[in-house]
Amino acid sequence: MRVLPLAIAAVTVVTLAPAASAAARPHFTPGAPGVGDAYFPLEGNGGYDAQHYSLDLAYDPDSDQLDGTVTLRARATQDLSSFDLDLSGMEVAKVEVNGRRAQFSRDGQELKITPRKGLRKNSTFKVAITYGGVPKTIVGSPIVFGSPYGFLHTPDGAFVGGEPNGASTWFPVNDHPSDKATYDYTITVPKGLQAVANGLPGGHRDRTASFSRRAGAVPATTFKWYENSPMASYLTTMDIGKWEIKDGRTPGGLRNYTAVDPELIASQPGAVDFFFNTTSQATDLWNDTFGRYPFSTTGAIADDARYEGQPLGFSLETQGKPVYSAVRNTSTIAHELAHQWFGDSVSPQRWQDVWLNESFATWAQWFWNEKQGGAKVYDQARTTYNSRPFPDPAGRPFWSVKTADPQRDTMFNQRVYSGGGMALQFLREKIGDEKFFLLLRTWVKQHHHGNATTEQFVALSNKVSGQDLTPFWNAWIYSTQKPALP
Repeated sequence: MRVLPLAIAAVTVVTLAPAASAAARPHFTPGAPGVGDAYFPLEGNGGYDAQHYSLDLAYDPDSDQLDGTVTLRARATQDLSSFDLDLSGMEVAKVEVNGRRAQFSRDGQELKITPRKGLRKNSTFKVAITYGGVPKTIVGSPIVFGSPYGFLHTPDGAFVGGEPNGASTWFPVNDHPSDKATYDYTITVPKGLQAVANGLPGGHRDRTASFSRRAGAVPATTFKWYENSPMASYLTTMDIGKWEIKDGRTPGGLRNYTAVDPELIASQPGAVDFFFNTTSQATDLWNDTFGRYPFSTTGAIADDARYEGQPLGFSLETQGKPVYSAVRNTSTIAHELAHQWFGDSVSPQRWQDVWLNESFATWAQWFWNEKQGGAKVYDQARTTYNSRPFPDPAGRPFWSVKTADPQRDTMFNQRVYSGGGMALQFLREKIGDEKFFLLLRTWVKQHHHGNATTEQFVALSNKVSGQDLTPFWNAWIYSTQKPALP
């Protein structure tokens, strides 16, 4: 009577063992070729979380050739059989995953990588991509009104302004703001040139180096830079040329690294001090207004940047040191530095949330103008309102663009800038200064070095104000009508 139960038990164990083993076996699947952004379906990639990029690059302005190896450290967020990086153009020579050669293929901007072994969920892995070529400048895009952007070849080097999708034109990357990472740069250039990038300088050394389109090794200099705060890919920059540098502190004690092209100084001798002093003043003001400055350094990179001989017309936030294609006015500098809080530290979770960058920086620019003795923000908002007829005149969309979801080709429309700036000022008047500035400071503190959505800002505004602001937001950021002036 005792033998039969034991036999049954033994059979049961034998039967269950294979099932348990099968359940534990990982099911490896490819990572998605995009993060699902409605505006840029193929930007970014699924299946992993980028943690750190190490860019070891050599750039030769004589041939416009960029060569290097980019090493990414990432964490798998699923059991991965393969995964993608974004890379537009360029030629890939070799890919390694965890030190072993990996297969790769190209499909448009997608660089698909298949490691020899699947990558387990939550494991950390390294992928190294050796590549080279002439980075292609993005031209003719309606997103930025046809202006060239991305990697721009200048007479003496390069000028990089990547928003929204220009990072992948010069290095392989998970190119979406929702996946931030830290960075370090090792940049080698012919002797006589200098390289400036995000973060803090790590020194430089003279050496001889081989550039792929030169017959032999030549004198060169290697520069190191370290960005230790999480950064969205569109905020990366690498600017090469000849620079006059002023490295110091703001009156409030923040590091300020300002680099200006000598070509700009030749026509405007005070350009270095102008950029340095304005940057210091604006950074300290925003530090007092929005909360502690979020990065290791503030600064400016001002280049005599041209495309096919024509001066470029833009300034752009890049993390820690905005880039300027010429000498700009103080309100432009104040605008770009406000982005260090709104856009750089708190980045949009989706590109439809870009008003969280541009409307906030526009309101800040108006606030700066008032502080400098110009028109009050109250009046600047109403001047903007009164200057925009409804319905929109032909070819001049404004009210027809929805601030909180402007669509890809109109994501930098003025409704996203001054339209949202108006909304913020009218919010300020509705809830009062104390709660308005508390709202801004709470926002940047809650999402420090992270990402956020419009819905989160609306919810926080309700909480801080103690009001149901749904009708207000429906009228000012979700509507395509012209609301009545409050």
